[in-house]
Amino acid sequence: MSQMNTKYAISNRPVLKLLVTLVVLLAIPATFAATPGITGGSKTPVFNLTAQDAYLNQPDGQGVYSWGYGCNGSPSAFLPAAIANATCPTMQVPGPTLIVTEGDMVTVNLTNNLPAAAGNTSILFPGFQVMAAAASVQPANCTANFATAASQTPQGLLVVEAAPGCTVSYTFTASTPGTHAYYSGTQGDLQIEMGLYGALIILPANPPAACDSTNTNLYGQQDWATANHIPGAPEKDFRLAHAAYDHAKTCYDREYLFQWAEMDPNIHKAAVAQVTAKSGCTPGAPGCSLNIATEPYHPAYFVINGRSMPDLMDPNYAAEYPHQPYNGNPHMHPGERTLIRTIGQGRWQHPFHEHANHVRILARDGNLILTPDAQALAGILMFDTDTTPGDAFDGIFYFTARGLNWDAYGHHAPAPGTTPGTGASDPYGDTLATLPCIPDANGYNTGNPAALNYYEWCQDHNKPVQKAPFGDVEAGGPATLPDPNIFTNGAWYGGTPYFGPDATLRAGNPNCASTTNANCTLLQPSNIQANPANERGWAFMWHSHNEREITTNNVFPGGMLMMMLVDSREFVIDESN
Repeated sequence: MSQMNTKYAISNRPVLKLLVTLVVLLAIPATFAATPGITGGSKTPVFNLTAQDAYLNQPDGQGVYSWGYGCNGSPSAFLPAAIANATCPTMQVPGPTLIVTEGDMVTVNLTNNLPAAAGNTSILFPGFQVMAAAASVQPANCTANFATAASQTPQGLLVVEAAPGCTVSYTFTASTPGTHAYYSGTQGDLQIEMGLYGALIILPANPPAACDSTNTNLYGQQDWATANHIPGAPEKDFRLAHAAYDHAKTCYDREYLFQWAEMDPNIHKAAVAQVTAKSGCTPGAPGCSLNIATEPYHPAYFVINGRSMPDLMDPNYAAEYPHQPYNGNPHMHPGERTLIRTIGQGRWQHPFHEHANHVRILARDGNLILTPDAQALAGILMFDTDTTPGDAFDGIFYFTARGLNWDAYGHHAPAPGTTPGTGASDPYGDTLATLPCIPDANGYNTGNPAALNYYEWCQDHNKPVQKAPFGDVEAGGPATLPDPNIFTNGAWYGGTPYFGPDATLRAGNPNCASTTNANCTLLQPSNIQANPANERGWAFMWHSHNEREITTNNVFPGGMLMMMLVDSREFVIDESN
């Protein structure tokens, strides 16, 4: 894929707001997403789920009444295993991510613990042949609500349903690898809106051996960070598998799951009002049902994995979001292949733009897109990965910094006559700036995987941003500065998208009191706290291209907005939180 420099026309106010967002996000401690979920731990996994109500926390301070799936008892295991403090509450949005392997015979037991007035509920597993039967927990009250197996007639319009207080079982074969949705098959305009949706990830049964160690990621290999005893190295492998499908072209280095949805607070307010008014009513009795208008539709909350920015940048399983355990915070090193798993769980299409490159679509709803001879990928490159309601896709995002005219590894040479780390005139000089970069046939430095600048684009070698950290591109600087007349929030923007290793130390260095020192990166005082100790990367916004959808209740910034953080290899990416 070629590097894309994406630009689009927006007004001065949105430009300023986006820059504010960049600083706000960089001020948040680095927490990473991975793809957390639960697994059955066998070839016949069993998941015990419940549907019930709770409130979802929003960045504007509101608690939105919602319904969601959750765990009815402890799951067999959490994945990735290295993620600490994993939990599966009895209600969460989205529902627990179910992780199984191709060929598994999967059973999902669903207990309906929604308020009586909410009526029946269910789960659809689109694309799979599902067998369903009643599994009564209250024989006298539940068994009669379901059709007999002999009649083959489902109780609901789409699927066998669980009446309030009852349990049903769904069994199917996980026949197709990839990312899939599951959601309520009962009164979908209301129940899916209320939060009854989740993801099913099916791992390939026979991932190609060639994907065990890709040519870009160094899990288990001797890399620079390991050789130099950097804390946290070697990096842990948080992939669920080494390949997305049973095909050698689907190897990947990191993966993230994004479930897109929106919420209309008017619907949720009407639901809680009617549920409260009908509390204690007898299910199925006259008047014990909800009558909620779901049109016209005016969503005010736009969520990814149940959270809006900046909440989605906080850790997985954070205590402040007891019913929204999954975050959305992608991270990578230059040259890595990042697998993006995406599901449209709402009723609107969302034009999501991944800055810094296009995304190669691998598959849709588990259908791998290949050339007629099945030897090569045939999915399109997308500038906006439009997230369609009910549609799931897998895609590969790839970034190497090729063509930026900056050295993504960002090292600066020491001042003449000084020793890096000891010379008073330049204690932060870096001899790694003189590392060789020998281009391969494609222009990348791939001869030595243990080198710090492995996979560097050699044409931009030794062009660190720090050599000219200020000024317009035309003057040799890295970025065009905002007009000082619109610095309404103070001079918080230093003019560079990359702060580099030890940036906060250099900012406080008395020898860097002048912009004449080419080895210094000066940050405004308010920015000294904007660089967590383990975060020195490029920050690319990933966000909806519908401007309304990057707000929370019409306030910017919020909604469907996150950052892809790209760190050079001396920084260890830890996805354990």
